[in-house]
Amino acid sequence: MNDFKILIVDDDKNIAELIALYLDKEGFETRQVHSGGGVMTELAAFSPHLVLLDLMLPEIDGHELCREIRKISAMPIIMLTAKGEVFDKVLGLTMGADDYIVKPFDGKELVARVKAVLRRYGVGSANEDNPNDKAINIPNLSINPATYTVVYHGRTLELPPKEFELLYFLLSNPQRVFTRDQLLDNIWGYDFFGDSRTVDVHIKRVREKLNEEDGWSIKTVWGVGYKFER
Repeated sequence: MNDFKILIVDDDKNIAELIALYLDKEGFETRQVHSGGGVMTELAAFSPHLVLLDLMLPEIDGHELCREIRKISAMPIIMLTAKGEVFDKVLGLTMGADDYIVKPFDGKELVARVKAVLRRYGVGSANEDNPNDKAINIPNLSINPATYTVVYHGRTLELPPKEFELLYFLLSNPQRVFTRDQLLDNIWGYDFFGDSRTVDVHIKRVREKLNEEDGWSIKTVWGVGYKFER
């Protein structure tokens, strides 16, 4: 893991130092930013593989930063905040976060989540362990796991890794209904620490980038889960 760089964004310097100690011990390279205003500059200078992003920050809050990062990069973002209400979790995921950790946290859990997200960064159902995965072409949509690109109505869509993997997985299994737990297992992995709301949030985000007029769609099967239907 010592090739991976983690940017720690937290206005509490003691917490940031503690996180850095946990991660440095595991061989990660870390840098710290203590206000929202310096994050984008540090991203360009440091080129991290993952951002641990506190929600409550001076100058620019974590939600706004998450939106700004998502405009330029699909790198994993783990929200780190003292707020634990369901609304805050869902809002963070909706903004583009890949996971959510509530303070106070256990150091081993934080490291485990960072490693789990990095293992799945850019991989999933369409990863290097499946070199025979093929591009899927349906009316007005092409999705290619080799290049992680989605072309919709002739326009390239920018999808974060988990949105891409979720869409590719459903398209690879047309008409089959998957429960939220099955989607978590297949896309996020068995060691995912979140809950099934993560699936709902990512499905919503994917749907917002597509429409219902192409003769196919991601359908909700009430009380069960989701399926891709043509």
